[in-house]
Order: sequence, then C-alpha cells, then structure tokens
Amino acid sequence: MRSFKFKTAVVVGTALFTSSVSFWVTAQWQFRYALLMALAVAFVVTWVLAHGMTSPLREMTGAVRRMSQGDYTGRVRATSRDEIGTLATAFNQMAADLAETDTYRREVIGNVAHELRTPVAALHAVLENLVDGVATPDRETLDLALNQTERLGRLITDLLDLSRVEGGAVALHRGPVHLHGFASDAVAECRLRNRSSGSRTDVTFHNAVPTDLTVEADEARLHQVFANLLDNATRHSPPGGTVAIAARSEPTATVIEVADQGPGVAPAERSRIFERFTRGGSRDGQTGLGLAIARWAIALHDGEIDVVDDPDGCRIRVRLPAAR
Repeated sequence: MRSFKFKTAVVVGTALFTSSVSFWVTAQWQFRYALLMALAVAFVVTWVLAHGMTSPLREMTGAVRRMSQGDYTGRVRATSRDEIGTLATAFNQMAADLAETDTYRREVIGNVAHELRTPVAALHAVLENLVDGVATPDRETLDLALNQTERLGRLITDLLDLSRVEGGAVALHRGPVHLHGFASDAVAECRLRNRSSGSRTDVTFHNAVPTDLTVEADEARLHQVFANLLDNATRHSPPGGTVAIAARSEPTATVIEVADQGPGVAPAERSRIFERFTRGGSRDGQTGLGLAIARWAIALHDGEIDVVDDPDGCRIRVRLPAAR
C-alpha cells in the first residue's frame, strides 16, 4: 500500500468490522457485555496494526535523539512504500549527509589546526629569538619570518577560495581567453613566486599551447587552475627538470595538459590528490588545497580534471567544453 491515508482507513475499517463481528457473535449476551467485548477487540486490533505502521516513526525519534548527541550512524528501516516509507528513505539520506558533513567539519578543523601550528610555531621561535637577543634581525632571519607569514597567507587564501567555491558563492563570468598568452603570463607569475619564496628557479617551462587556441571561461577561475597546476608541477620537478604546458582542440572539448618530470602519482592515489589537504606525500609546507580548488574551478565550468599515464612524471589533463 503506497498511501498512509489508505492504511489508516484500513485500520479503522478493520477495527469496526472486528467489533461488529464480535458484537454479532455475542448478541445473545447482555448488551453491555457484548459492547465491552467489541470495544476491547477493536482496541487490540487497532493497536496491533498501528504499531507496525508507526514503527519507522519511533525509530526516527530514537535516531534523532542520538543525532542530538553527535551520533549520526542511526538508520531507519523503510518497510513500506507509502508516505512513511518515503519519509524513512529521506531521513536515511539526511542522516548520511549529516554524517558526511560532520566528518568533513572534524577533518577541516583538525587539518587546519595542524597546518597552522607549524608556521605559527616557527614564527614564534624566530620572534622569541629576536626578543631574547639569541638571533640578530639580519636578512636571513627576517626572510625566514617572512616565509612563515607568506605560508599562513597562502593557507588562509586557499581556505577562503575553497569555502566560496563549495558554498556556491563564486559566480562565473565567461569570456574568450587566449590560452597561449594566458599560459605565458601564468608561467611568468610562477617564476616570480618561486624567486620571491626562495625556491629553486632552475625548472624550465615549455609552452606548447597553439597561438590561435581560445576557450570560453572565467579568466579569474582559470587563473587559479593554471597557478595551482604550475606550482604543483614546479614543486615536484627535479632540479633542471621541465614543466610542459600543452593544449589542443577536440570536437567537443578543449584539452589542456600540465606535465612535470617528477616521481609521478601512483594509480591508487590519482583520485585522492584532488581531495582537500591531500599532499601526495609532500612535506614542503604547502596546504594541500591547490588541486582541490583546481578541481572545483573546473567543475564550475562543467569540465573534468584527471591524472593520466605518463612514464616521465605526472601529467594532469583538463577538459573544458568546447565553445558554442
């Protein structure tokens, strides 16, 4: 039965029928005893039928109480296909979503606390040494303090970007983007960031993007993708290695690839590197949010981003829908 109202009608009708039968059978008794028997039978039948119909509601009540105490593992058995069964299915989905949200909240709090602890502790140590006179405020010491503040700034910026994207607060402003010049500017900015942060600058960039290739995209969001992919490739490239940017046009998509000559990514880890705070074994002080932000930015454009096979290192492929 798919309707709870129909079930209720069946319960009432069954109770009336059984009470009528009981009254008919006991009609030879005195009237009051027959009436009491009919009422008792109707009560028992109604209670038995209603108990089974409302069992999912009782389970939901218990699950809600456990949720109020932080336990999101409770589920309700959907034993029917009526309104109560639909409610039970929706309740189970809500409980799963709440459990996932709670897990994400705990992971974010733990990971952010861990990421913040290291630069704050390092900055505190530098300032404490300066105050105590253990270290002098020379260029090397100040550069160390500056690097830690920049690391904090990157973490805060990445968290804000990710929260805007996941919250749906990022609006796309699509327009034609000339990929060759766009990639050249992104490479120049990557070199500047490496130079200012004291990272090695002996990585060669190879821009193999056709000069006439254009894509319809939000330039600011696409800049995030290029910046994060280039930074990731530069960090994992060996000294003297090459980071190559290539692009091509297909009938239904524009394909962009960023490849490095680093150790690559194991097939089992390729999907995880786009998750939040996953750093692929890197311990270079990065936040682990760059590729997650790149994935969300590409998803906003209805595109795809994946790690593809490359014997020489890591190759990340982006597919954006072709301009209409």
